[in-house]
Amino acid sequence: MMPHQLPDGRWHPAEIVFWLLPVALFFALPDYLILGSQILIVGLFALSLDLILGYAGIVSLGHAAFFGLGAYTAGLLGAHGWGEPLSGLVAAAAVAAFAGWLCSFLVVRGGDLTRLMVTLGIGLMLFEAANKAAFLTGGVDGLSGVTMQPLLGMFEFDLYGKTAYVYSLVVLFLMFVLVRRIVASPFGLSLRGLREGARRMPALGADVPRRLRTVFTVAAAIAGVAGGLLAQTTQFVGMDVLGFPRSAELLVMLVLGGTGRLYGALIGAALFMIAQDVLAGINPVYWQFWIGLLLVLMVLFARGGVMGAIGAWAARRRAAAIERRADA
Repeated sequence: MMPHQLPDGRWHPAEIVFWLLPVALFFALPDYLILGSQILIVGLFALSLDLILGYAGIVSLGHAAFFGLGAYTAGLLGAHGWGEPLSGLVAAAAVAAFAGWLCSFLVVRGGDLTRLMVTLGIGLMLFEAANKAAFLTGGVDGLSGVTMQPLLGMFEFDLYGKTAYVYSLVVLFLMFVLVRRIVASPFGLSLRGLREGARRMPALGADVPRRLRTVFTVAAAIAGVAGGLLAQTTQFVGMDVLGFPRSAELLVMLVLGGTGRLYGALIGAALFMIAQDVLAGINPVYWQFWIGLLLVLMVLFARGGVMGAIGAWAARRRAAAIERRADA
């Protein structure tokens, strides 16, 4: 593909297999559907950060702020009598998008260090605000009493996580299709131009601040959808949804999967969540040591994460095939 060409939008067979895999797991691993729904939700959250970090080059340490706003919006609606899931999800996206739009005017100013400090500060302020507003958020005890109506009026949120898993998978797929279209559009290509040469884009007539504000708002809305999904499927909202550790874990997931590659966010989230579940089961105290070791190994031996390693392997295969044809 030449740099100036737009992707044709066709789905690669490997992508179809990728999306059929969680469908197969629904039937093959019915005892792990609750964990599966958590992985899907975190994958959507990681996808929202990849949109601004991997494509627009906006570094953020406070992306959990929008995730938490979405969670509290959907949770508060469910706790106060509005338990319709889809409208609650729309409300979560709208609140997070509005907050993201307001924050974007600060975020787009300055360089990477400024953005890191601004996003970190926003996240910390929202965390403390939620802690102080215990009458509304439940404080350190969390927001309980979230009651959800049946999805589409027919599907109850059962204890086995079947409805939550299918609901999360469908929402993730729809959001992925949206993000996929965004990054494959002229707007998406301009974001890559901003990431690789922000000083050159104004010379091409691009309104850099406006593009950055737009993508930051969209990413915040998607993070809000992920937070709303978490609140609706667990019917509980803890203050950790706004915490700094959640934003930090998100960066780890992108490093593991590969930034700037949409599937990298999903693979990184799945890899992190599964490793966390397995390692915490082996040793609930020191599991972070092994996560750190995995992260170091990925950085040293798999540049670009899992997707980077797959891309390098595919490039070597293509080069070998070309050499064989030339020799023949």
